[in-house]
Amino acid sequence: MKKKIVLSVILVAFLAAGIIFSGCSSGEKGALGDDKQITLRYAFFAPATTFPAKQMEKWKEELETRTNGKVKVELFHGGTLLTDKNMYDGVRDGVAEIGLSCTTYEPGRFPLMAVADLPSGFTNSKVASQVVFDLVSEYPPEAFKDYKIITAFATEPSHLMVKEPVAKLEDLKGRQLRISGALTPVLEELGASPVGMSMSEVPEALQTGIVKGLVSSREVLKDLKLAENARYTTDYPLTITTFVAVMNKDIWESLPPDVQQVIDELSGEMAVWTGDYMDNHVKDALEWSKQEYGLQMTTLTPEETARWDAKLKPIQDNYVAEMEGQGLPAKAYQKRLYELIEKYSN
Repeated sequence: MKKKIVLSVILVAFLAAGIIFSGCSSGEKGALGDDKQITLRYAFFAPATTFPAKQMEKWKEELETRTNGKVKVELFHGGTLLTDKNMYDGVRDGVAEIGLSCTTYEPGRFPLMAVADLPSGFTNSKVASQVVFDLVSEYPPEAFKDYKIITAFATEPSHLMVKEPVAKLEDLKGRQLRISGALTPVLEELGASPVGMSMSEVPEALQTGIVKGLVSSREVLKDLKLAENARYTTDYPLTITTFVAVMNKDIWESLPPDVQQVIDELSGEMAVWTGDYMDNHVKDALEWSKQEYGLQMTTLTPEETARWDAKLKPIQDNYVAEMEGQGLPAKAYQKRLYELIEKYSN
């Protein structure tokens, strides 16, 4: 009798361990040789209509297809599981297996990555995405040492989108414009008054006059219908916003090698795919904004462009010097940044 009881306890424990494994649930036997389906929860703070969320959908589709259904990905957009304020910490704590967020939303946590986010002469999202992916791979942030980096990509360079046209520095003096908090020095140097707020607050802030415009990538003109109240944009590239998707490290290490291989294969592919998607989406948003609201593009004169360049270049150089003083390889990082920009721009 005792032997039967002991064997029963062992069997129950073994079955329980199989069910708990990495969030798996029982399912049909997959072609990769495991009869347990792996479920991964992937969280993001913005709505499903935004371009990073489209990347999530593509990643889910590719991973599920390439693993022949062995892996199932559940997407949680719009802060339904984790928000921009606790995304990375939530992944670390196991609230979600994977999370996507902007590194610029956490000033000081990713000091080297901030070098590329500052004005660097990026031409589009595809170039920026490939550059930041390589930089994250070559210089893994200390803050991500307990995570598996799934992919990284970036917006197109941000631009001014304003209620009244901006053609020279004097037009910006004292103007209240929305920007993500970590990049306020850029607007301050140009003479504007930066206002930190989440993108979800911008439509109402524009409508009520709390801000007179914003600095962001331009797909929001259509996605958030901002072209209704911001009918002018200045053709001068400013900062980028970097996104990094990470997985809980314990979950990553528990995955079968064949699944890990597929995730690694997708890593760089998604940087390219997302950059292409966003660049095409921006073109569509600009055309839509012109047709629906008469959006007008302001082009700076060569002399005025030189004035803006002279204002902004020292920001990155000064930041690099500051980081070097803190013992970080910021000069090497900056050098590599411009090598990669040249590589992917040609």
